[in-house]
Amino acid sequence: MLRRTLTTVAAATAATTLAGCSTGIENGALPSTPEITNHTGTIISLWNGSWIAALAVGVVTWGLILWAVAVYRKRKDDTQLPMQTRANVPLELMYTVVPLLMIGVLFTWTARGIAEIKDVSAEPDLQIQVIGKQWSWDFNYLSDDVHSIGVQAQLTGEEGVEETLPTLYLPVDENVEFILDSRDVIHSFWIPAFLYKEDTIPGKTNVFQVMPTQEGTYQGKCAELCGEYHASMLFNVKVVSREEYDAYIESLRAAGQTGAIGLEYSRDQAIRIGIEESE
Repeated sequence: MLRRTLTTVAAATAATTLAGCSTGIENGALPSTPEITNHTGTIISLWNGSWIAALAVGVVTWGLILWAVAVYRKRKDDTQLPMQTRANVPLELMYTVVPLLMIGVLFTWTARGIAEIKDVSAEPDLQIQVIGKQWSWDFNYLSDDVHSIGVQAQLTGEEGVEETLPTLYLPVDENVEFILDSRDVIHSFWIPAFLYKEDTIPGKTNVFQVMPTQEGTYQGKCAELCGEYHASMLFNVKVVSREEYDAYIESLRAAGQTGAIGLEYSRDQAIRIGIEESE
């Protein structure tokens, strides 16, 4: 009976692990997505290592529980109470030292990874200010002195809605420094494919750097519940060649969208300016 139970638990654990490996980031277990930025490899290693450590601890714990249940269960002919207290110094030391060592290793590994991801000491190739607002995004391309103002997406369910979303352009293989601000409430700037998000907070500026390494179109969204139309805070991210990026910047300049739109504008003023520019 015990052997059958342990076999079932082991099979279920292996199936879960293999399923996570095969389906990627979508199911939240053991992702293996390509390295879309210079940080996604580090993030995937942290995530997978934590999952593997948790699974290992779980298997050992489940095994000990099942072993104790099977070996020390009360027999039908046993009428005596078991010993209520018993000291075992080596076992108690193991219970204390092993978890402390595991926590220390996980803490050190995580701290090093986070320090690498959040390091902004490198000289950026360009700076982009992202301003969250209810319920869209403004992008100031500070290094190129142009801007793009987002208007709230109309989620009608019809095809082609994605093409109307605000679009953030990034040149491939260049270090981008994001400067994050908010016009009203707390939002969270999230590009799921980049495996990273950062809050935009009123009165506080957050900064992070990332280098996209794979061209393509990715989805972005707000990851912080920020009001009635939180679900409408969607945007596109296009990682393109330097030539295509420069062409887009020139199109903004030709449309008169020069300079940076500041935080002195309210949400409604910024949206009105965006509508006028799109017309």
